[in-house]
Amino acid sequence: MADLEENLDQTEKQKFEEIAASWWDPEGPMKPLHDMNPARLQYVSERCALRGRDVLDVGCGGGILAESMAAAGARVTAIDVAERVIEVARLHLLESGLKVQFEVCTAEDKAQGAQGSFDVVTCMEMLEHVPDPGSVVQAVAALLRPGGDAFFSTLNRTLHAFLFGILGAEYLTRICPRGTHRYDRFIRPSELASLLRGSGLQIIDISGVHYDPLARSVMLGGHTRMNYLIHARRPEGADIE
Repeated sequence: MADLEENLDQTEKQKFEEIAASWWDPEGPMKPLHDMNPARLQYVSERCALRGRDVLDVGCGGGILAESMAAAGARVTAIDVAERVIEVARLHLLESGLKVQFEVCTAEDKAQGAQGSFDVVTCMEMLEHVPDPGSVVQAVAALLRPGGDAFFSTLNRTLHAFLFGILGAEYLTRICPRGTHRYDRFIRPSELASLLRGSGLQIIDISGVHYDPLARSVMLGGHTRMNYLIHARRPEGADIE
């Protein structure tokens, strides 16, 4: 597992802290996250029970998915490295009335003291923002209880993703702030699947995610040339270091 400081990109952290105040504005820079959240919640909830389960959201940002899972009945802990973003997430709980335990830490930090503590771990649109995604995957695997489910979403390293995810989204339509993504950190499904298997997790499903920013709609399934979701599971009786 990578050194914790080595796996924290200060530039990425600062980038998200600068837009923290507008995180919950559905027309602001996080508009795609608001639009995609119902599909992500559907993907998770259709594949595992949330009500009454202990759930961890890694790289939670302002808490959009974390609050949705709490509303579905989960006991949610949510972590992020950006202090200002976590402050916004905590403040929004006063408006929503939901209960989420927000913490400022990395997945690796959390894994050191909470191994095998969660039934479900989600990690959405986070792996492409860290220097060593494999270290995060290892931590997620360690945090799961035997039989627990992990869910990841990220962007594929393809020309399609570069054209639409960076040029289109950040420069033409400007639905994302410029510099949101680095193409060299996009991850192919085969690469992520290899990291998951190497961490002792079993691949259950890989689904494409198709976001139409004009219609503000999301479809799941089909090709994975742009965004994709992966569902993995820690086998019963599996020891994960």
